[in-house]
Amino acid sequence: MVVALGSITLVCSALLGVMHEVTASPIEAAAKAKTQNAIAAVLPEFDSLSELKTCEYGSYYLASKDGEPVGVAVNSKSSGFGGNIKLMVGFHMDGRICNSQVLEHAETPGLGAKCTEESFAAQFRGFDPAVKKLSVSKDGGDVDAITASTITSRAYCVAVENAVKVFNTVVKEESSNE
Repeated sequence: MVVALGSITLVCSALLGVMHEVTASPIEAAAKAKTQNAIAAVLPEFDSLSELKTCEYGSYYLASKDGEPVGVAVNSKSSGFGGNIKLMVGFHMDGRICNSQVLEHAETPGLGAKCTEESFAAQFRGFDPAVKKLSVSKDGGDVDAITASTITSRAYCVAVENAVKVFNTVVKEESSNE
């Protein structure tokens, strides 16, 4: 019986290892394509994109057109109702939000998952954090929360606020390098 169980375990382990090797490359390629699509969706038109860079508050990509910076795409996350909400937030160089896109979430379908819908994300387009308050209206801010999903809406705002911190750090670094 020990030999039979040992053999089955060995065969299953070998199959699992082979499947991991076979699927690792396509999974990595799909993740890279998802990131590239998100960057293209949140930034203004660009012809050059930096490698992933990091700063004290997170990671980002700097986009340029004709050698001039046109925007910053920031990876950001926050803890929502069902788990982490991961966003890609794009900024114009003047600090206004160009667009945002949800990369991953574990929010309740039909409620918090509405954070992926255009009607919610559209209110961040053109949002100027220097002028408006980046929190839900229930907390005195300028963002309309998703009905029955205040926790998710707050988490989205926190993720965008974290992205603003990254953007502000990037702008300071870029201006000091000139």
